Amino acid sequence: MNTSAIKLIVFIVATGFLTYVSRKSLRVVSSHGFYRFFAWESILALILVNISVWFYNPFSVQQIASWFILTSSLVVLGLGFQQFYSMGHPSDMRHDATLLSLEKTTTLVTSGIYHYIRHPLYASLLFLAWGAFVKDITWYSVCLAAAATISLVATAKNEECECIRYFGSAYEEYMTRTKMFIPYLF
Repeated sequence: MNTSAIKLIVFIVATGFLTYVSRKSLRVVSSHGFYRFFAWESILALILVNISVWFYNPFSVQQIASWFILTSSLVVLGLGFQQFYSMGHPSDMRHDATLLSLEKTTTLVTSGIYHYIRHPLYASLLFLAWGAFVKDITWYSVCLAAAATISLVATAKNEECECIRYFGSAYEEYMTRTKMFIPYLF
């Protein structure tokens, strides 16, 4: 079996898993999970497109930059997830069928990494996409990285609407003093 066939099989299997995880939110276009699904798909495709050069010429400036961005992705993911889970107090008492159980936070987290950015978990996906993009810059990887970025911005915007509905003015005030993905910038 050639590598293209293997990549296609991996893409199909992973898409099946992502579809299952996103099944409830895919029915509701206004849910953040709807757009997150497309971000995940874009990132998956980007990784599979560039996997053949993942370790090619490991000490080139391009590869070092890529690994720096990918490592940043892991750091942001770790910090964001730890605080989100321990301080957000997820509970099934929050009734929103489109949310994953982990996302049903009942406490607004505003400390640690959340003091600087509102969406560290999406920021980690953004860094993952751009880290994978830098591995091999081609016209289709540009399109996939752009699709992932647009999908993640749409995901964050829709989640902010959900958070305003749940947390009210506290979340609106929180939005005025934080950035979406990158501290002090964006």
